[in-house]
Amino acid sequence: MRTAQIIAAEQQYILQTYARPALVIERGNGSYLFDTEGNRYLDFVSGLAVNALGYGDYDVLKALETQASRLMHVSNLFHTIPSVELAQRLVEHSFADRVFFCNSGTEAWEAALKMCRKWGSSRPGKPKYRFVAMNNSFHGRTYGSLSTTGQPKYHKGFEPLLPGVDFVDFNDLEAVARAVTEETCAVLVEPLQAEGGIHVAAPGYLRGLRQLCDEREALLVFDEVQVGMGRTGWLWAHQHDGVEPDIMTVAKALGGGLPLGVTLAREHVAQVMRPGDHASTFGANPVACAVAQVVFDKVKAPAFLESVRQQGEYLAGRLRELQQRWPEQLTEVRGRGLIAGVVTARPAADYVAAFRQRQILVAVAGAHVVRFLPPLIIDQERIDEVVDAFDQILQQGTDQAGA
Repeated sequence: MRTAQIIAAEQQYILQTYARPALVIERGNGSYLFDTEGNRYLDFVSGLAVNALGYGDYDVLKALETQASRLMHVSNLFHTIPSVELAQRLVEHSFADRVFFCNSGTEAWEAALKMCRKWGSSRPGKPKYRFVAMNNSFHGRTYGSLSTTGQPKYHKGFEPLLPGVDFVDFNDLEAVARAVTEETCAVLVEPLQAEGGIHVAAPGYLRGLRQLCDEREALLVFDEVQVGMGRTGWLWAHQHDGVEPDIMTVAKALGGGLPLGVTLAREHVAQVMRPGDHASTFGANPVACAVAQVVFDKVKAPAFLESVRQQGEYLAGRLRELQQRWPEQLTEVRGRGLIAGVVTARPAADYVAAFRQRQILVAVAGAHVVRFLPPLIIDQERIDEVVDAFDQILQQGTDQAGA
């Protein structure tokens, strides 16, 4: 009765903004999760790309214990050691000169939007305040991030949204060029659209955006909340294209399971922000920053990133073989590194449920895309297990259709 009681209490006491399956996750170990009934699940969601090192990493737990016993919170009214140490790591291994700490990806995006408008208001002549954002994008659920998310289904019931946002199609450089005006302060883009269906930036697209922003005096802003921190096989997703932004947002995997978001910026943007322009009570939390240092050091290691690339290529290859075997049910394989999406003829949710029956957890990225987000420590044996299960699910569906 324990599981049923917990679910009943959740439905009574918690705001119903999530459609959860009828299981209660109790603990995790490595690449596996365990529910209150003792069932073990192979996890190919990894907390929506948060648990890059899986569950129970010794060094993460040690850092958490050590820092929690020393100092858990003091607010940004005072200096703390872990935040400075993490900031230095982030600056030394990115394009950025400065960082702003907060608690989540959507908060990091809100900070980025404020930086853009503050920068735009400081330009000589006519103020720059408009944003060019991408259709099919996703940047979060708060008002600024929602307003720059190019999926109308998320807007319904919450209008009017933030004004001054112009949407164009992802990977259409000419459309961006037409949309950018003298009032544009920034172009906003995910190097790989994750929630929008696992769409990778086309070759030359990000480089073209960089050139366009330089020519038109606009900022280029990358959202790497889900696809940064090694997920694509490089520390940062934009490194695939050899181009750097003016601002970038990072969260999810950085905190190792604790709430942590970061907005990284070049000095020419950061210098427009003054004390009082933005704040976060829990931002730069000492425990989260101490854990993040461990995660960052592990993920940025060349051997770790090489392993992600190898496992990502293996996953993509296995999924492409499956797509060739079942071309009517699986129409396309997308992704890079260890974020993969398979476009399905049937609703993706059907496959998620079928995987769960086989004690494997996967997610969706839109109505017809099954999303695979394993921990970055995953191995080929576990990948084979998931792809083989997918094959069985497709076979069972064919057998039932012919019955």
